[in-house]
Amino acid sequence: MTRFLFIIPLLLCASVATAQQPGQDACARDVSRFCRAVMNNGDGAVLACLKQNRTRLSKGCEKVLTEHGQ
Repeated sequence: MTRFLFIIPLLLCASVATAQQPGQDACARDVSRFCRAVMNNGDGAVLACLKQNRTRLSKGCEKVLTEHGQ
């Protein structure tokens, strides 16, 4: 339980830092087009959805995923 409570602030800090990086908006349109149904299920679900729809993604979103090792 203590480990869990310690990890939550780290994840929150990481997600805030990620949200502020340039280029993150590149996938916003793709997420709303292809992954709207899983948007409330967390970042992991959205990422999995984007990967499933990889052939349909915009070039900008594809580039962001590739640059981040996805």
